[in-house]
Amino acid sequence: TLSDTLPSSELSDAQKEGLVFMVEEEKLARDVYEYLYANWDLTIFSNIAKAEQQHMDTVITLLEKYNLDYAATLQTRGSFENEELQSLYDTLTAKGEVSVLEALEVGKLIEEVDIEDLEELVTGNIPDDLKVVYENLLKGSYNHLSAFVNQLSRY
Repeated sequence: TLSDTLPSSELSDAQKEGLVFMVEEEKLARDVYEYLYANWDLTIFSNIAKAEQQHMDTVITLLEKYNLDYAATLQTRGSFENEELQSLYDTLTAKGEVSVLEALEVGKLIEEVDIEDLEELVTGNIPDDLKVVYENLLKGSYNHLSAFVNQLSRY
């Protein structure tokens, strides 16, 4: 990937924490979408869950590039080291069980939160490799948000 070709930099503690948080936030999206796909069998959830896995893999590449420890829970669906993300997962899956409309609203909310967090991470003077990854994740999240808004407009 492009980020692999860019040189490593000295990361601040906040940048390190941001990467560790982002891999779990992308996991939250993937896990919720997989859960909602199992409940509602809507292709949008399956397709976007696969994209979220790619987002996770991209962030993991950076975590490994910088030798950062990251969540041991990445392979366990619905399990998070970050307590806030665990609580959010529990809340969103419960909300998404109510109806297809609620499930789509959950998808929209996840992408809105992801965009907000990524925009915060990409601000300021950050290393080029982080900037490239975060900007690509932002593009993906905007595309996912658009897909959910489009689906919601049909209800």
